[in-house]
Amino acid sequence: MPTPSPQAAATDVLARAAGLPPLVTAVVHPCDESSLAGAIAARDHGLIAPILIGPEEKICRVAAEAGLDIAGVPIDPVPHSHAAAARAVELVRRAEARTIMKGSLHTDELLAEVVRRDIGLRTARRISHVFVLQVPGYDRLLFVTDGAVNIDPCLEEKADIVQNAIDLAVALGVVRPRVAILSAVETVTSKLRSTLDAAALCKMADRGQITGGLLDGPLAFDNAVSPEAARTKGIASEVAGRADILVAPDLESGNILAKQFGHFSGATAGGIVLGARVPVILSSRADSLASRVLSAAVAVVFANARPAAAT
Repeated sequence: MPTPSPQAAATDVLARAAGLPPLVTAVVHPCDESSLAGAIAARDHGLIAPILIGPEEKICRVAAEAGLDIAGVPIDPVPHSHAAAARAVELVRRAEARTIMKGSLHTDELLAEVVRRDIGLRTARRISHVFVLQVPGYDRLLFVTDGAVNIDPCLEEKADIVQNAIDLAVALGVVRPRVAILSAVETVTSKLRSTLDAAALCKMADRGQITGGLLDGPLAFDNAVSPEAARTKGIASEVAGRADILVAPDLESGNILAKQFGHFSGATAGGIVLGARVPVILSSRADSLASRVLSAAVAVVFANARPAAAT
């Protein structure tokens, strides 16, 4: 049976989301054209019911200058970006919003409020970011983690990063996702910590500490995504050559890997932060409208598959 094209896979995500009610979304400080346009595009696709949080005059000015129709969209007026982030978290805690969307503020400023120990949205799971990529030439959606939140994660943090990515892939319809733990080589060596972490993560999965996916590693990138490369290296694995999830050793490599797909391969990339009580839609200022809509669709499907954690 032929494998689905990546375009069909992404279309399937949008179709899954289209069958669900719009997600009430706290849009944090949408005070530039790209972030406000992304929220309105997601609304127009029937994905979200946005609440725009930020300086009202500035939001209205941006909308007017960009020709964006925000008639009927509620605006929650606060004076600045920090207050907007705090207000978004408050709306989630009061069950008045089911997800958060980043606007024109720094990621650190938003996530600092999300992970506050006293009144944030923490769970027992560490938060992490997952890129969801539609890559031309690859026959399925590709998930890359973590390229945005955890700088140099330890083994226990990587276990949460892997579990978050598996949970997302399963929510999007991937049955027992194949997880490649990346390094520069395929053999375990004490000279490369990433290979030791990869081996430990695979054993953690064997012991039920990570569930729902099929793990293998260490794997170099080519052996993770190319059946030919895996065969040439003599790697016998159910994951090698057909990975659904790529787990990077650290934030730098994960970020570079995900972004090169977009700039050199023409991929469309969505992305959300997981591990908090609700998903956080985390877009870059350089993201296209298509990427922003895909991110919103991913959040909608995930939020409906896995209800928000209790307070």
